[in-house]
Amino acid sequence: MKPLYLLAASAAVAVLGLGSYQGLGSKAAPISTFVLLDGSTRSSADFKGRVTLVNFWATSCTSCVAEMPQLVATYDKFHAKGYDTVAVAMRYDPPSSVVNFTQTRQLPFQVAIDNTGLVAYQWGDVQLTPTSYLVNQQGKIVKRYVGPPDFAELNKLLETLLAKT
Repeated sequence: MKPLYLLAASAAVAVLGLGSYQGLGSKAAPISTFVLLDGSTRSSADFKGRVTLVNFWATSCTSCVAEMPQLVATYDKFHAKGYDTVAVAMRYDPPSSVVNFTQTRQLPFQVAIDNTGLVAYQWGDVQLTPTSYLVNQQGKIVKRYVGPPDFAELNKLLETLLAKT
């Protein structure tokens, strides 16, 4: 069960209409290291040259679970064109739950566990899930989505960004 303050914050986001996205202009993606499920690491510096969605989520988050099939479909549609997804599980998410979810849903993209909370902090002290950041080929944050993205809008944006090779 989510703490009351998180439920209230989620409700405030929904009421204020902030759930779709907030444009961030050309802010550089923070330098951070992602620890993937296989124990390897990936740096945000590795994003350069590809459009990447960094998705903060949790297995206990119903919106996160609900958006996963669309994240997979988006990844499948655009991956060959230069698009990646890194799904970052929040520090409170038990690693065994993340591994089980990833395997049973056959997530095709990279999944990281933020066991210290440092990555979420580096990306703006992410507290609400899902929160996603779209990073362009130059390593700049193009959009921040709090809540599930409007996938039709995201797909159009990806088409535009990926056309700029």
